[in-house]
Amino acid sequence: MEGRLWTVLGTIGGHEQFWLISSHLALTIFIVFVLARLATKKLQIVPSGTQNVMEAYIQGVISIGVDSMGEKNARRFMPLIAALGLLIFVSNMMGVIPGFESATGNINFTLSLALVVFIYYNYLGFKENGAKKYLGHMMGPVPALAWLMFPIEIISHFSRVISLSFRLFGSVKGDDMFLMVLLMLVPWIAPLPGFFLLTAFGFLQTFIFMILTYVYIAGSVMMAEEDH
Repeated sequence: MEGRLWTVLGTIGGHEQFWLISSHLALTIFIVFVLARLATKKLQIVPSGTQNVMEAYIQGVISIGVDSMGEKNARRFMPLIAALGLLIFVSNMMGVIPGFESATGNINFTLSLALVVFIYYNYLGFKENGAKKYLGHMMGPVPALAWLMFPIEIISHFSRVISLSFRLFGSVKGDDMFLMVLLMLVPWIAPLPGFFLLTAFGFLQTFIFMILTYVYIAGSVMMAEEDH
């Protein structure tokens, strides 16, 4: 437990890193399932309560993707983006609550999310365009420069994994460390502005991850429109 704040789940299974991350991830997934269940348990034409909140969230997710891929494709890929957004947001907010930690504060989890996005959008690229067109698109418009453009594009695509994972991990981990120091120095009323700031950062990092996922998917499935 050295170097860590007390956690609720840590009192159950200890404060080893594996237990803390896996237990908080399981709790995050459970909360997401509960929210989904509450929103769909009794669907109404005029929504209220959790259904109203979740419908507003779904519309917000779709509106994020409209500019990058149009409403039809935004709705098509909305389930993935919405699920990622809920998972990341709940995890981020959990780290703001004293006694809990964010699963997104662990690089293994954020890297897994980034790999899911990377594998999925490349799978869509090959499926929608075929291997020849998808790989050929990475070689640039000038055949003479293909030997230069192709490695650059490959590096660019792999760097997206690093960008997605480390941006989310670095922000959340930094927030957790800031909160730890803040609580140790001034454990009462003074940290409240810090909690509001960390909540805002949690919203922001969720939004960034979602919109980048939309952009990456759009780039892989809309080559015909882009070429046109």
